[in-house]
Amino acid sequence: MRLYIVRHAFAGQHGDPRYPDDALRPLTKKGRKRFRRVVETLGERGFAPTLVATSPLLRCRQTADLIIESILPRPKLAEQDALRPGGRLDELVAWSNAQGGEETAWVGHAPDVDRLLAALVGGRDGALVFAKGAVAAIDFEEEIVIGQGEMRWFVTPKMLGC
Repeated sequence: MRLYIVRHAFAGQHGDPRYPDDALRPLTKKGRKRFRRVVETLGERGFAPTLVATSPLLRCRQTADLIIESILPRPKLAEQDALRPGGRLDELVAWSNAQGGEETAWVGHAPDVDRLLAALVGGRDGALVFAKGAVAAIDFEEEIVIGQGEMRWFVTPKMLGC
């Protein structure tokens, strides 16, 4: 099984008075454009999740929507509270394994995505840092097992020239 971990693309500034509810802070126009190019570039290289799980916060949902719009056949979408800031990895793993997909993407927030990746590959917290719009691919034998993943690749929008 392959799991992709995605940090949401560039969003409006944290604390912007236009978004008193941080859950409603959207992606910027530049963030949408740049991440769309990331997904198209990765799609040319085999990025094809069949399921996209996302934090319900707007910026993650918009990032997940860009994945769904760019991949054929269209992946299924599911909002997961376990991907909210401070969510629980064990709940997310159990839910994902119950879905039975071959390729799943999780769209979340920093620093949670950093910790998720470290926990899944048996690393230490703080060893990995996601840029906005970055994507990591982790392989597992059959299902997701904490500490048993093998990181196959990690890219940022800048690395892809996006």
